[in-house]
Amino acid sequence: MPKTLLEASHIAHAFDYPLFSDIAFKIQEQESIAILGRSGSGKSTLLHIFSSFIEPNSGTVTLLDKDLYSLDTNDIEEIRRNDLGIVFQAHYLFKGMKAIENLEIATLLANETIEDKLLEKLEIKELMEQKIGELSGGQQQRVSIARVLSKKPILIFADEPTGNLDKETATLVMDVLLEYIKINNAGMILVTHDEEMARLCSKKYKLENQLLEEF
Repeated sequence: MPKTLLEASHIAHAFDYPLFSDIAFKIQEQESIAILGRSGSGKSTLLHIFSSFIEPNSGTVTLLDKDLYSLDTNDIEEIRRNDLGIVFQAHYLFKGMKAIENLEIATLLANETIEDKLLEKLEIKELMEQKIGELSGGQQQRVSIARVLSKKPILIFADEPTGNLDKETATLVMDVLLEYIKINNAGMILVTHDEEMARLCSKKYKLENQLLEEF
């Protein structure tokens, strides 16, 4: 039976206005789940709640068999470092460093190694000696994804990872992410506006009118 990686129940959150209420969600290993919704619907906030960055106003998140928001800061940091992969639209790479050095930092912290096969799949192997500032936005995004996958996360949280990419590169990136979760018994939660990318995932949800529903 597939292992449950994350389960959330009765999640509610608001800022100046209610975003969502009574959200229930579950993802198992080898699953990829896309969350779609209009701008301002709360998709990114929900992803931040699932990935340990925002504590919800109410509800529980069980992440890798742990009650996430009952953990102390050090335990949460350890989970982020060892088990989670976070892919944002902004790359958060070290601009003055080479691409390879950005990857080495991630693998050193996670006690992993950089795989040439991954770099080849993302078509960035020949870019490794270039500084991040010399790369295009699409190349930087692929380096960022290589950095995340090199640490061998169990659960990937991706917020519009293909938003700044052309269709061909976006499909390549999605293929690499989906292959990774199958091979490594991992999971991925993808927030996107792109219905074509969402269709590549094993399940699709829509966040609308404060509710999250599969469709």
